[in-house]
Amino acid sequence: MRILLVEDDPLLGDGIQRGLKQQGYNIEWLQDGQAAGVALMQENYDVVVLDLGLPRRHGLDILKEARSRDRSMPVLILTAQSETEDRIAGLDAGADDYLSKPFDIEELYARIRALLRRAGGRATPKICHGNIELDPAAHKVTCDGAEVALSRREFAVLLELMENQGRVLSRSRLEQGLYGMDEEVESNAVEVHIHHLRKKLGSSLIRTIRGVGYMIEKLAE
Repeated sequence: MRILLVEDDPLLGDGIQRGLKQQGYNIEWLQDGQAAGVALMQENYDVVVLDLGLPRRHGLDILKEARSRDRSMPVLILTAQSETEDRIAGLDAGADDYLSKPFDIEELYARIRALLRRAGGRATPKICHGNIELDPAAHKVTCDGAEVALSRREFAVLLELMENQGRVLSRSRLEQGLYGMDEEVESNAVEVHIHHLRKKLGSSLIRTIRGVGYMIEKLAE
């Protein structure tokens, strides 16, 4: 899952970035409103965490422009405790949720998981496929009730595929969830992670659609 964090406070931004990386997300952190506006027009993100009081360009302007161009990713705005009007304006401009500063980092994680869950059309926090269960909150995967150890990036690939059961995801789409803009993409990284997931969870779980990408079949309900 790829998250854009837009926060100009270096201490807060660094703390959020580190925490979300530990949760298995691919984070891109920008501290400038102008740069964030450009990124939102050029890149795709699963969630945006957006501060409002930014240098060079206000967060509300960025949000309004993104929605005017039909960018539909979930947006969580960060506001100061006393900025009630900004919270209302942010929600009216198209934000999906807000969090007032100071906040507990665990609450931020939970709100991001809720946004991803709603965006994926899920009512329950855990994602299931047959005998496999993925718990994003606990960062845990079980198969037939037994926990399966996965690396951070293996978990990220599996989460992306489980969230999109029945859809073919291209290699580049999966790479976006693993690497930031400034990171060098290993040429066969996705293939290696898919290989390891098949060994750990069964060779039939992930299908290769030749020339297109990978998918997990959606099971009949």
